[in-house]
Amino acid sequence: MDELQALRALARELGVHTRYTDGLKRLVTVAPETLVQVCATLGAPITRVADAAGALEAHRAGTDAGGLPPVIVAWDGILVPVPPRPAHAELRLESGDVVPLDTRPLPWGYHHLSVDAPGRRETCTVIAAPVAAWRRPGLHASFGVGAHLAALRSRRSRSLGDLRDLESLCRWVRERGGDLVTVLPLLPTFNADPPEPSPYSPVSRLFWSELMLDLEDAHRPVGVPTTLDVRQADAEVRAAIAGHGVPDASRLDDELIRYARFRGAQQRLGRNWRDWPAGARAGVLEPDQIDLHEERFHHIAQTLVRRQLHDLRDRLGQSGMRLGLDLAVGAHPDGYDPWSRQTLFADGMSVGAPPDQGFPSGQDWGFSPVLPEASRREGHRYLAASIAHQASLAGVLRVDHIMAWTRLYWIPHGMGLHEGTYVSYPAEELFAILTLESHRNTCEVVGENLGTVPAEIDAALPRHGIWGMYLAEFQDWSDAADVAPPSARDMALIGTHDTPTFAGWLAATDIPERVRYGLLPESAAPAVREERALAAAGLAQQLDRPIEDPRALLSALLEWLGRSESPLVVPWLEDFWLEERAVNLPGTRSSLRPNWQRPMRRLLDEIFSDAEIDGLIRHLERARTSR
Repeated sequence: MDELQALRALARELGVHTRYTDGLKRLVTVAPETLVQVCATLGAPITRVADAAGALEAHRAGTDAGGLPPVIVAWDGILVPVPPRPAHAELRLESGDVVPLDTRPLPWGYHHLSVDAPGRRETCTVIAAPVAAWRRPGLHASFGVGAHLAALRSRRSRSLGDLRDLESLCRWVRERGGDLVTVLPLLPTFNADPPEPSPYSPVSRLFWSELMLDLEDAHRPVGVPTTLDVRQADAEVRAAIAGHGVPDASRLDDELIRYARFRGAQQRLGRNWRDWPAGARAGVLEPDQIDLHEERFHHIAQTLVRRQLHDLRDRLGQSGMRLGLDLAVGAHPDGYDPWSRQTLFADGMSVGAPPDQGFPSGQDWGFSPVLPEASRREGHRYLAASIAHQASLAGVLRVDHIMAWTRLYWIPHGMGLHEGTYVSYPAEELFAILTLESHRNTCEVVGENLGTVPAEIDAALPRHGIWGMYLAEFQDWSDAADVAPPSARDMALIGTHDTPTFAGWLAATDIPERVRYGLLPESAAPAVREERALAAAGLAQQLDRPIEDPRALLSALLEWLGRSESPLVVPWLEDFWLEERAVNLPGTRSSLRPNWQRPMRRLLDEIFSDAEIDGLIRHLERARTSR
């Protein structure tokens, strides 16, 4: 084979896509330059196309050696025979007990298999997991609301909404028959130099945001802000807990100790750890490189927020109320996770999406992907910890961009958004972790399967007892007769934090914004407006309500969704008063558009006493109970 054929063969064997169909339904042949960079990042000895044949030969020599795979899934605890049958093997359970290799079924958990091979000892992780995620027994017609916690404010609030505001909203929903409030990720963010308020670009997926702390006796209300200022909120939290004593050492686990040291080092050495001295950059922090006040702050803040969150879950659970949390796809490149697990992340690459209708130039989400084989070699411990962190608190866990369980779009740094390619991930192993953690934490799971969805995801979600998502705004209402209601397999929503609000969708206010920020060519805007107008008219016809009355349309849509077979109907809270501006516009930076920085226009006190809002949510409750 020639050099280019060898390169493509190498890419395919490494799980790198050499061709794919983008969101504009165009077949894309991936450029050799992209393949070289991605293959090199995955560990192939290649710097140019001419190296491909040698790299392919080396890769095949390594795989021909055979041996145990890094991970084996034992569905429902049934471990398939390990060929060829080894002379000596040891299966050590997560509990530490050693059991025979033919034990059926294995207890659920992360176990370790060791096998003696000629001249070496091989090990792998055995994930014994249920095929399907946990679900509450029986059939349910649940409903709730979704919100951005930082934007939830009442007259008692400080700069951002806190856990007391969240509990107030939960109790209000529960009193009206709902049992779920979903929120965006509650993970720590960078709050200065400059601030990064996006909950989808966290410092870590293993810790909580200190900004949502209920400051209790130190709480001081502030006036209604025009902007959610994380810097001010950070100052409020720091002042409130300055007098707290350092937590007992028994409450500081090794991960928290290392996280706090990292945050202390950033205070002294700068945010971008890649610019640190070599030792610190490699993970070894000297005492004089750590700001002790910053380290102490994170010890205290994380200990407090852990306690408050789990106390909140217990209180809500007693009334039958649940929290819905969001599993973010990645972490900020300057964050703790990429620093503490450098061999796990693909430096020099960004995760994003190829061009599609909404983003014809493509998207760069700004964080590094996890290396699939490196993750397998560590038994996917980091992913398992990230999921368990959220599932331990959530009654429902939404997995953002669940297509990442099968593939992620990698963009080499310095290349255009359209010049990336997909890299495959071990879906079976990742689904096993998800179903296992779901059962361990009695947490239902929803997969965000919007956009370009591989067929294997559509098949995997029902097989693993994971609900998909149905968005009313994504249906083709221009031919309303063909629009099916949500099924029993999907959580039903009107829109999400990444779509226009319902009122904004009807009025098409998002279209000029997309033009303004370069997400939509001005020449294409008239056609998009016409398409939206047809969709809005079709929705009004389907619901038999005048398009000039958005409140009547909203009420009818809530009823239509509520009467469906969907197990969960979760409208966005701001839609109840027809908010026009979305909390986020994907593809724009928070420094240009105030994404995640807009407080809700209505205070919780006003929401709780508004007869129209009360009527809408009770209308949804009646639709759910009468279906």
